[in-house]
Amino acid sequence: MPDLTSTANPRVKNLVRLRTRRHRDAAGVTLIEGHDELALALDAGVRPTEVYWAPDLVADPGLLERMPGARTISVSPEVFARIAYRESPDGWLAVADAPGRPLDELELRPDALVLVAEGIEKPGNVGAMLRTAEACGVDAVVIATADRAGTDFANPNVVRASKGTVFAVPVASASSEEALDWLRRRGLRVLVTTPAGRTELGAADLTGPSALVIGTEATGVTELWHDGADETVVIPMQGAVNSLNASIAAAVVLFEAVRQRRGTSA
Repeated sequence: MPDLTSTANPRVKNLVRLRTRRHRDAAGVTLIEGHDELALALDAGVRPTEVYWAPDLVADPGLLERMPGARTISVSPEVFARIAYRESPDGWLAVADAPGRPLDELELRPDALVLVAEGIEKPGNVGAMLRTAEACGVDAVVIATADRAGTDFANPNVVRASKGTVFAVPVASASSEEALDWLRRRGLRVLVTTPAGRTELGAADLTGPSALVIGTEATGVTELWHDGADETVVIPMQGAVNSLNASIAAAVVLFEAVRQRRGTSA
């Protein structure tokens, strides 16, 4: 019989509370749901403190062997339905330390490539950017915000949308002023993507230590970034629209950087 069979259990109630940012922030944790997401987090060095798994839903419990230090608790399908936050759950849910770190703790290579996204709030967009950043070997992703609240990287939907790469890519949130100052102190060239950019993306030099800055599709980046840019870059488009979804724009510029850097090192 599973360890937990009652949805009224205090542990179950606490897991439900952790869906809200206030409770996650207070505990300094996040929820990782799904076999693939949990496996990628483990690959990135994450060590969950608790793991809840439903034997009736899990096809292969072998993942438990990779978490010897975690408290593992088996649950009934009814309990898992209560604690899961996604549709069609596969029976895995873990509690781990929240991702994200202060800007000054981010480590960069000499030829660093950093993605800065200003004003991005939707978990799906943040997660998609993180997946692309991981695929491109980006040193860090910084979400620049207008206030001090910061980005909720511990949001379970960010973890889900990123397929767990939020743990594999160094991430930080900061105000736009703090982010620009940090980039300057690190000696990175700041390239801002905007429909009014002066240089077409393919003509911009992305081979050196660079920060690629993306804004929202609706409003773009703030004047701070326009004023602080070393270069403004435009993604050439042939259709009637003059902007792309932020996560798509991030993918375009990051893969162009990868293309150029491969050509340089060849």
